[in-house]
Amino acid sequence: MDAETKEQLRLKFYRVAIQLNAVILLAALTVIALFIAPDPYRIPLILGMIVLVAYVSMNFTKKYRETRAWLYEHADKEKDNEKPQ
Repeated sequence: MDAETKEQLRLKFYRVAIQLNAVILLAALTVIALFIAPDPYRIPLILGMIVLVAYVSMNFTKKYRETRAWLYEHADKEKDNEKPQ
């Protein structure tokens, strides 16, 4: 891989890693809110956080698949350029 492609991969991986961490953090905060949130706001807060977790999870899955496909595409190009003579 050339330097520009490596930089693109680094940025794509960074974005996906941040989204995965956000999903894990939001899921943990949802469980904590179940016990700590004030009673009148507990159910709406938990439902809102579940919707947010679902949205971020779907976005993460989409970006992860795109990044993986991009990586396979660029890895194949690299292998094609290294064919023995």
